Amino acid sequence: MEVIVCIGSACHLKGSHQVIERLLVLLHENGLENKVKVKAAFCQGKCQEGVAMSIDGQEILGASPKTVDAIFQKYIVGDA
Repeated sequence: MEVIVCIGSACHLKGSHQVIERLLVLLHENGLENKVKVKAAFCQGKCQEGVAMSIDGQEILGASPKTVDAIFQKYIVGDA
């Protein structure tokens, strides 16, 4: 599984670094470090939507440090 998190200017200001850090912690806590690869990418063109990310090509908009746990549970644990 591949997770791509935008680190462009707007997403950076909305917490993309914290989203990535939390994802890495959650992956470790759930023993999924070897099954899920987290990558950073520059602007995804969704600057108004919050932190843009994709999981195996499925676009997830509005990610934030507050919503990353729920996104993890729904899209990563649910598919793992």
